[in-house]
This record gives sequence, C-alpha cells and structure tokens, in this order.
Amino acid sequence: MTDQTAELRLAVPSDGDLHEPAVEFLRSCGLGISRPNPRRYTAEIPTLPGITVWFQRNADITHRVSDSSADLGIVGRDRHQETRRGGGTTNVVIEDLQFGHSELVIGVPDFWLDVTSLADLAAVALDFRREGRDLRIATKYPRLVEPMLSSNGIKHFSFVPASGTLEAAPKMGYADIIADISSSGNTMRVNGLKPIEGGYIPTSEACLISNGTTLGADDRKRRLAEALVERIEAHLRSRTFYSVTANIRMVDKSADDVARKILQYADISGLRGPTISKVYTGDDHDWYAVTVV
Repeated sequence: MTDQTAELRLAVPSDGDLHEPAVEFLRSCGLGISRPNPRRYTAEIPTLPGITVWFQRNADITHRVSDSSADLGIVGRDRHQETRRGGGTTNVVIEDLQFGHSELVIGVPDFWLDVTSLADLAAVALDFRREGRDLRIATKYPRLVEPMLSSNGIKHFSFVPASGTLEAAPKMGYADIIADISSSGNTMRVNGLKPIEGGYIPTSEACLISNGTTLGADDRKRRLAEALVERIEAHLRSRTFYSVTANIRMVDKSADDVARKILQYADISGLRGPTISKVYTGDDHDWYAVTVV
C-alpha cells in the first residue's frame, strides 16, 4: 500500500472548460500527466515522482484543498472566491496561470427589448417588487453576483441555486435571468439570452491554490510543492522571452570575434550573450549561427 500522507496530492479539474487546458498547461510546463486509463481518477507526473494527480470536479477542488484531501489544486479563481470558507486554510499560490480566462455575465431574455443595462435591470426589479415578487436570478455564484447588483442599485432580487445548465432557467420558468461564467457568450445566444451593458464581473482565470497547513507540516510535500511551483513559474516567465537564431558571415574571423561584435550592441546581445556555432557550407568557412535569448 502507498502511504498517501507522503504523497503530494494535486487536484486537477476533471470536467468543464478547465479540464483539457489544465492538462495541456501542465504538459507545457514539463509536468505531463500519465493516466493510462481515462476512467481512473488518479494519475502521476513522471517527471516529478511523489506527486499524485487527483481529478476532481471543478466545483469541489477548493473544498478538497481546504479539508486536506488535496495539498494543491488548479481551479478557476472565481470558483475559489465563491466556494472558499471564511478563515479557511487555502492560499492562492499563483493568481493567474494564464489560461481559463472567462467572465461572469448577467444574461436576460432576448425579448426584454428595453433592458440593455444594469440601470434598466434595476427598473425591472422595482417593477417586479411592485407586483409583489423579487427578480429571480439563477446562478452558481451568489457571493460574487450580490455585491455587483447591490452597488448598481438593484435591491429586490433572490437567488435560485442551480448546479446544472443555467441557460434554460428563464424558458423553464424557475428564474427570470441568469448569471453564469461565459468565455464566448455563444451558449447564451443560442438559448435566447443576451448580456447587458455593465453586467460583467471582472475576468477570471485559472489559479493554483494550496493548503498551507498540510504543506507546512510535511517537509517532503513542501519540497515537492516548491519544485512544482518553480517549474510552473519558470514556464510563465518564459512566455515573455524568445530564442532567435540567425546566420551571419564574418570573413576570416573566429567565433570569439563574432561574439565580441555581437556584444557591442545591447539590443541584439540577448540576456546572457550569444551562443555561436560554425555553419559548414562547403567551400565557404566564414558563416556562423548566432542564437540569442
């Protein structure tokens, strides 16, 4: 039997829009996941032995990290903000993993022709109140939606909890509008909904969270976590750099002569100077390949 307390457990989304991007992101960091059977909910990262990947529902990852079932987790930042417990043990280690960008969008029925802004929605909520009921909003993110509505003068509303597809809620009659995560808006449009001006909560993205208690209590886990974070951060930093290679000709010059020439120009000498190698062209021996980062 494997001693799970000695393993670093990384929770990765098993569903939704973050699943494939998260797996691909880890692969691009040199942390490819080995999962021989796609039905298994555990996997390994061969390049970092000692880490077990646990595939979990995106909605559950914050809880799994908080209750120490996992040590690290990749989750949407909006989902983490919505589901984290006050005073909990989860910390955001890397706030933006640079994938999974989306927005929390308010969608109203297309036939509400006069409702195009939050101010219009405030008027609708007031009209509903005069009729003796609240504006009903189907959402999975009440903690994120409520401050935005309240700050825009929308006071008479109630939330309809929903865990499945929200776009059908207005047509089915159990909600008037929805507030849901959207990356393109296509699903809303095909279901007869439209976004309204100002009805967006700032963009979200995937983040890396940790359980500070479990990592602080186990040196081996902490070292594995540091190694994983270092690889991810190195990959994120590398996205701002480029490797450029060019062939140049310098007659009767050595590689050292070429290097000295390149280093005279700060804008082409790269981060640490050029890498130079001979180009064998046949009769002409004066060509060099110069690579800079």
